[in-house]
Amino acid sequence: MTQLNEENNNDITPEVKAQFSSFIAPFFSKYHRDRCYLGLRLTHGNRTMLQINVPAGDFSGLLQAKPSSGNDPDSGKNRPEVKGHAEEIKKYIIERAKKQKPWIVGTLTANVSPKEITFLEFDRDFGLVVIRRGVKLDITDGQHRKRAIHELIESADSYLIKDDNFPITLVLEGDFQQCQADFRDMAQTRQLDKSLLLSFGEFSGRVGISKELVSRVSLFKGKTEKIKASPSTKNNLIYTMNYIAKFVSCVFSNDMMNQLKEIDVDSTSDTLVTCLNQFFSECSNTEYMASLSLSELTNDEVAAFKDDCLLGVSVGLEVLGRLLYWSYDAEENYFDSEKISQLASLNWSREDEVWRDNIVRIESQPKNSSKPYKISATAGAVTDAVKAVKNKLGWA
Repeated sequence: MTQLNEENNNDITPEVKAQFSSFIAPFFSKYHRDRCYLGLRLTHGNRTMLQINVPAGDFSGLLQAKPSSGNDPDSGKNRPEVKGHAEEIKKYIIERAKKQKPWIVGTLTANVSPKEITFLEFDRDFGLVVIRRGVKLDITDGQHRKRAIHELIESADSYLIKDDNFPITLVLEGDFQQCQADFRDMAQTRQLDKSLLLSFGEFSGRVGISKELVSRVSLFKGKTEKIKASPSTKNNLIYTMNYIAKFVSCVFSNDMMNQLKEIDVDSTSDTLVTCLNQFFSECSNTEYMASLSLSELTNDEVAAFKDDCLLGVSVGLEVLGRLLYWSYDAEENYFDSEKISQLASLNWSREDEVWRDNIVRIESQPKNSSKPYKISATAGAVTDAVKAVKNKLGWA
């Protein structure tokens, strides 16, 4: 557990601490049948709010979600619960906590009528927040976090969070319509692109391997979008972190959603980097692009590569990943060099017959008659493409 700077705490003498304890003790004693939390008062958006920290064990009796139901949004203050989301949060906490790794959930926001709250100010907006028995705080933002924490504290894994506290911003608001408006306003945050989440992800599993590939593989280095959802040709970017992460999952598990949590990042990264640098340097479709740095490329070259070579689009990387899976020896952490060369000898352009009627389809009325090729990224198309290559190379 991270320790605070004790040097700052030493400025408070034991005598002052004792005086404060004797000062505050009577308040806790007076309201011992209620729920009391030290808190800060603040003004925000023309309203008064309180910031408190609540022990995990208090969640069940203190917080409540009021999701709407059916086709009636006015039946609750929150949106209907998203099935499985609370379970995802709970799983995240359990996995991290059991490994004694840091984890975090965001501050919850709740509302309550000002009549139901007592705030005893000591000085400068610092004081004691008293919430009477029977009073429930209605969640404005964080209903899935609340459910996850509630279910966890009620489970056999409660020991993982029994000593944790969770911050709550309490809006002193009793008007139902305003509470619904608050929920709407707080829900307007922009969803983060998957590439950004991966770029800031923990250096483990497929995320760690993907980060290694982006910095060490010739065709990926400097040409991968690490923030946004799609690669900008104008910026000479060909791939995204999300493309590469799915590719990595296919290579080591043949499942593009596998997080590869138990895999060793260092050894597998080294092996895959060597494999890919061999492949991209031997493949006639990628040799030129792999040999150039970002500054040496032109927009026209990047556009042409993405338009012609299947390895310049996500589905092409997926097919390559699923083929490399069949050349990998997991026990020895080894890629068959001969099979890599066989894959590199293929023509990875959209025009080649091996891709016809699987991931490349011919449009009956194309906008450009010289390029009548349409990409198909369906699971069935990818499966057919992998089978076609295995048959062509005699792997089947």
